[in-house]
Amino acid sequence: MGKACLLLLLLKTCGIHTELETKSHHSWETQWEGNNSQFPSEAWKQCLPQSIIIGVRKGGTRALLEMLSLHPQVAAADSEMHFFNLDENYNKGLGWYRQQMPISHSGQVTVEKTPGYFSSFKAPERIHAMNSSVKLLLIVRDPVERLVSDYTQILNNRKAQHKPYQSLEQILLKNGRELNTKYKAMQRSLYAVHLARWLEFFPRTQIHIVDGGGLIREPLSEMNQVERFLGLETYLGPDNFYFNQTKGFYCLQARGHQHCLDQSKGRPHPIIDELLLEQLCTYFSEHNENFFAMVGRTFNWC
Repeated sequence: MGKACLLLLLLKTCGIHTELETKSHHSWETQWEGNNSQFPSEAWKQCLPQSIIIGVRKGGTRALLEMLSLHPQVAAADSEMHFFNLDENYNKGLGWYRQQMPISHSGQVTVEKTPGYFSSFKAPERIHAMNSSVKLLLIVRDPVERLVSDYTQILNNRKAQHKPYQSLEQILLKNGRELNTKYKAMQRSLYAVHLARWLEFFPRTQIHIVDGGGLIREPLSEMNQVERFLGLETYLGPDNFYFNQTKGFYCLQARGHQHCLDQSKGRPHPIIDELLLEQLCTYFSEHNENFFAMVGRTFNWC
């Protein structure tokens, strides 16, 4: 079977359906309960994603996916596939990619997340070639906070592996003054630059912007907007979220079970020099304004 025929078959057998005959229940682990006998065994299959969380790295993508997983009309992939941004995976073909997806039925939307897609040069065109009508979710946060969080993850990994590491000041300040804008974590925070590539292939209406800060402060409001964007029934409510005083952020609950993100989420950041933070805010200000113009909204950053 040719690649074009295979792609057509995959898309035809896994279309988006936004109406459920009967509402079922499941947890963030997508363990279904209740009466699912209405779906015969042949109705359950692995589908190419109809929605993809494309980024940003350290923007809140894991929280977004786990909150989405509470919804019975969502089947979420557990792992980051890195299919569209890594040649070694992309060359395995769409058949392999589909096999990595969760089993779902016709009333569900399959969702995958790989934050590395957003800053990838190849991902927009490749995803468009798979399905030009796919719905994209992009969660963003203050680019300076995102940069520091990105550095913090790298720092903790190097410490755990007993590898040498530098302070953020050492990495970012050349000759003690000039910003090192080539640093990868800096580049990932240039939202307008990366979004421009996506808008070459997808209309703005197919990309929903999630406020990462808002998801932390008021998760229900942000998630209700995501539900509407994906064409899902309104399902998530106040009972699905509770504020954990110890962790300092909202955790999830469903059908008597509670769940918080793992310990790597919300880890404390190292203290960063105030002058460096001011330089970063100044550097990103123009890029932020470009991004605000592109998405038609503003964020309270820096």
